[in-house]
Amino acid sequence: MKKLYIEWRHLDLDKGTCLRCSKTGKTIKQVISDLKKELKDVKINFIETKLSEKQIQQSNIILINGKPIENILSEAEVGKNYCQSCSCLTGNENYCRTIQYNDKVYDEIPEELIRMAFLKTLKIKDEMIKK
Repeated sequence: MKKLYIEWRHLDLDKGTCLRCSKTGKTIKQVISDLKKELKDVKINFIETKLSEKQIQQSNIILINGKPIENILSEAEVGKNYCQSCSCLTGNENYCRTIQYNDKVYDEIPEELIRMAFLKTLKIKDEMIKK
């Protein structure tokens, strides 16, 4: 049986989680749910790591078997830009992680990239999956 160990790190304060991280969180949970239905021979372990304000530079990172998603998708690069949501939550100006893929910058990590990274880690082509 193949295994995927997924860790999603995100800022989590008493006031809540930023909008970017919230969207990524919903998306990653949906992709995991879909893959559990599609891939019966894969065990998926999911860990959500809630970060403090001091750890904000790690926020919205997805690790797959210990590797950041941008290291799995060779065309992906990490960047950062101003995050109004985190700035409001913390009361400080914050610049949060982004992922650039195929010349497009994503504030929250989209389903397409998450799924692609999961399947690449498993060495499965998407068209091989019966949906």
